[in-house]
Amino acid sequence: MSPAPRHSVSVGAAVVNADGQILTIQRRDNAHWELPGGVLELDEDIHHGLRREVEEETGYQVQPEALTGVYKNMLIGVVALVFRCRIIGGVARTSDESTAVRWMSPVEVENHMDQAYAVRLLDALRDGPPAIRSHDGHVLIVTG
Repeated sequence: MSPAPRHSVSVGAAVVNADGQILTIQRRDNAHWELPGGVLELDEDIHHGLRREVEEETGYQVQPEALTGVYKNMLIGVVALVFRCRIIGGVARTSDESTAVRWMSPVEVENHMDQAYAVRLLDALRDGPPAIRSHDGHVLIVTG
């Protein structure tokens, strides 16, 4: 009997500065621009994992403020929780996972990221309940 399919959970940070720019990283493994974050460890709580991932990838320490979206990659079963965060310390730096840390305008986010990642940051800019969306790793999948 084969094991049942499993999901994994990732976290992402939407950090917006006073000029309305959004914190992004360029991934070392594929050169794509994304929001900082990553997969939670099995024994790790959500906020701790979020703070760990952001500091590892950007050098910044953040404080989560609000859940802004839940996103599921339908092809690989990853559920991502995105939180609006504020910086509480640290200095920008790259890491083993990131080749660049950059503040982008919302237009730059749309132009430099796949839709499935850009929407996470753009959703975080609006007020209202958290967005709930599905995607295939690149573009949104419209349902319902």
